[in-house]
Amino acid sequence: MYVGGGYTKLVYDKEGVEVALWLATLGIEAHILVHRLPGTPDGAGGQFGADIALQDGLLALDHLAGQTPQLPLIHFGLSSGGHLSGVMACQPHALQSKGAVIAYAPLNTNHRDHKFPVGKPDFPPAEKQAFYDAWPIGFAEHPHGCPDVPVFLAYALLDRQVAVENALRFAQTASALELDYDLHVFSKAPHGFALRDRNGSHEAWPSLATRWIDRVLATDDQT
Repeated sequence: MYVGGGYTKLVYDKEGVEVALWLATLGIEAHILVHRLPGTPDGAGGQFGADIALQDGLLALDHLAGQTPQLPLIHFGLSSGGHLSGVMACQPHALQSKGAVIAYAPLNTNHRDHKFPVGKPDFPPAEKQAFYDAWPIGFAEHPHGCPDVPVFLAYALLDRQVAVENALRFAQTASALELDYDLHVFSKAPHGFALRDRNGSHEAWPSLATRWIDRVLATDDQT
């Protein structure tokens, strides 16, 4: 699991522990990645590089592969953690991904060449912006960032922090490349709805995600 916080902090309660406890009720063993942050002090007089969250994610996969090499892996992330979920789903690894769940994530609109809205300033620190530039998720012209696994997305139509264009751009690529991709857009959902906000049609997103996970794992059992 990958939590939000814009790569400047980790919202590990609302978008980590609470979601992990919900997944546990479904019989899913959830692991929360507590990763280092790009551009923060590294303790040796420098700063962590742009890809430090990715490096930590790969180390976590190495650990899981040593502990439970046969268990199916689903990447799960919300907000900026959803971006990292998409990045991790693109990584070749012995512990192969079976799918990715992504909610209200800035998948591609923070890339300096694809900003939405147009003219949005770069994000500090520079290492954070560099990571978004290196990994725009869901663009056919950036094929290293197109997960070749089933993907479930949940977005808010009127989200002004993370525009629904992130998902719509990915949808265009998924259609062109015939990727396995489910997209749900909720009209009244606020940014960061997670599991706490139930005042709207987005209340259904956990049950939709549950059925999607069941389908992905059932397909895996049949192969």
